[in-house]
Parts: sequence; C-alpha cells; structure tokens
Amino acid sequence: MVDGGIGDGRRVELMQRLVQLTLEHRDLDDLLHRLSTDRTLDQVQIQRLKRRKLLLKDQIVWLSREMDPDVPA
Repeated sequence: MVDGGIGDGRRVELMQRLVQLTLEHRDLDDLLHRLSTDRTLDQVQIQRLKRRKLLLKDQIVWLSREMDPDVPA
C-alpha cells in the first residue's frame, strides 16, 4: 500500500503538533474573550495575544495542508 507521500511517523508528529497548536489557539481565544470585558488591561499585551492567535491559525492551516496536500483550500 502506498501512502500519500508522508511517512506514518512524520504524519503522527504533524498530528501531535496540530493538536498542540489547536489547543493553544482555543486557550488564547478563551483568554481573549475573558479579557475583552476588562478595559483596564494593557492593550499592547492584548494585541500581542491576538497576533499570537493569528500566527497559530496560520500554522494550523499550514500543517493541515502539509498532512493532506490534495484537499482543496
């Protein structure tokens, strides 16, 4: 049986990383939601968290495409 060009070990590594990134993204989303109600917080720090969340999203998309390159975006 021929796989889709990615070894089983490599695929497992990518899946684990994908799960880690997805959990971190969700945690950041929850944190940002809770922080959005407090206007006394440092807006620069909130912007950094938002940028981190966007970076995570980009990495999640990239990993997803790396694992299943034939799936249309």
